[in-house]
Amino acid sequence: MVVMVIISMLAMLSIPAFQKIQRRSRSTTIASDFRTFGGVFNTYAQEKGSWPADTDPGEVPAGLEGQLNSTAWARVTPMGGRYNWEQDQLHAGVRYKAAIAISGTAESPLVVDANQLLDIDVVIDDGNLSTGSFRTGANGDGLFIIER
Repeated sequence: MVVMVIISMLAMLSIPAFQKIQRRSRSTTIASDFRTFGGVFNTYAQEKGSWPADTDPGEVPAGLEGQLNSTAWARVTPMGGRYNWEQDQLHAGVRYKAAIAISGTAESPLVVDANQLLDIDVVIDDGNLSTGSFRTGANGDGLFIIER
């Protein structure tokens, strides 16, 4: 009986640590995707002189079919939703010319977790969701601004 109590207590203590490790892993994956995709979009803008047009979540913008890893772009992100290219938008009083968002869709809803967003911000930006390049988007989603 004592052994069972000790094992259950150890399990109770390890579950939060395991969940934190999972959240950090998802954050690192998303931050890596943002950096990779951001590089592709910057290269496109340098070559073409403008940003690609807006697209729906998971849809590869025109002209990037061969450059953007369409499998990674169209897949469901580790926090649900899909990556979404946004151009010339206004959010919370901040106008930006180019950004990548994570947007929920009917078939892949976004699971918004404030701790997850903050972890992503710590990995990719300044650790503050109200400032810098990574912010909370219009629907509580993640928004990685490439150019203001």
